[in-house]
Amino acid sequence: MTSTKWTRIAAPGLALTAVIAMATFAPAAVAPAQAVPVHPVATWGASPATVTGDAGANGVADQSVRNLVHTSLGGSGVRITLSNAFGDRPVTFASAHLGLAGGGAAVVPGTNRAVTFDGSGTVTVAPGEEVLSDPVDATVPADTTLAVSFHVVGESGPITGHNVAMQTSYVAGEPGDVAGEESGAAFTTQIPSWYWVESVVIQEPRRVKTAVLFGDSITDGNESTPGANRRWPDVLADRVATSRFTGRFGVMNQGISANRVLGDSAGGGQSALGRFDRDVLQQPGVSTVVLLEGINDIRWDLADEASDLITAYRDLIDRAHARDVCVVGATLTPYEGGSRYTPERDQVRVAVNEWIRGSGEFDGVVDFDAATRDPARPSRFLPAYDSGDHLHPGDAGYAAMAESFDLDLLECDR
Repeated sequence: MTSTKWTRIAAPGLALTAVIAMATFAPAAVAPAQAVPVHPVATWGASPATVTGDAGANGVADQSVRNLVHTSLGGSGVRITLSNAFGDRPVTFASAHLGLAGGGAAVVPGTNRAVTFDGSGTVTVAPGEEVLSDPVDATVPADTTLAVSFHVVGESGPITGHNVAMQTSYVAGEPGDVAGEESGAAFTTQIPSWYWVESVVIQEPRRVKTAVLFGDSITDGNESTPGANRRWPDVLADRVATSRFTGRFGVMNQGISANRVLGDSAGGGQSALGRFDRDVLQQPGVSTVVLLEGINDIRWDLADEASDLITAYRDLIDRAHARDVCVVGATLTPYEGGSRYTPERDQVRVAVNEWIRGSGEFDGVVDFDAATRDPARPSRFLPAYDSGDHLHPGDAGYAAMAESFDLDLLECDR
């Protein structure tokens, strides 16, 4: 199936073509006389929202940004998207570069290659829009951290990005264009968010698909070890890479910390209902979405009864099925001892989980509740899996979630 996102024009008059010279990346294989049909697949992604921390609403002014992002699947024809979905003015990006991340803010020598847009080193993205590059005749590795750098011309205003990256990225400490520098010396300001970069996409044969993992902070990986790629989606991608599904799925993490199903929030961005089409259905090559969300609705009393979330889940399932996308439902993990826990709210969580397990309305179910709870006290995490805040798993808990996932669920075909 074809995703509308990859044919959408970002803004009138904006060119979306990007040419990336990546001589030190492996060159793409020469196409045979009868090439296998290919399509775009995501190897990394992060749902956009308004950045509230760091520079936040004040933005940056004539500074360079270096985002570090981690691939799930290797492949050729790399594309990147830059999003200004929540900006209040056009943002001009100049001197965009892509390379292999070295230590800290450095780029591996010889890999930092210029990205041009329609042959130009500068592109302007209108508010509410994004730009997408064309495929590049080069191959990027799987399970590898890339550095996406660019210079922001003038004052950016509010930043579109991703607040809780669990990965350190960088902003240059002084004004000026240093995006092309392989040294990280100029990037003296560390940031815990990703700025403007939304996805990295590769070209793959039609049998290769994108699995979108959609949720809140537990999918986002809050409380996992920063920079270690130990979110449950990362561990799942590692499992896929060593299974019979090797090379068959790109894994895209579309979790947003503090996100809710039923309502927008200042810290958590658009509701799941509001962002589902953009963050799931319009992603390239998507075949399966794993839905793990609702605990924040229960904690903040948006869902006083299980039926509040069930109605919303049915809406998301219907929208996905209309696009031939399978939906795997994930049970909500325990949180006794965590912020805003009450026994009454936990009864709602338990009822929601019973419906997820038994309704038969999802194409498959993964029981993260059973995988992480303490058998002696099921409303709590197993102590070994608790990050310490009793709401989020730690590294061991995220690993247990990924290990409990039956990889056959990814192969659902409608």
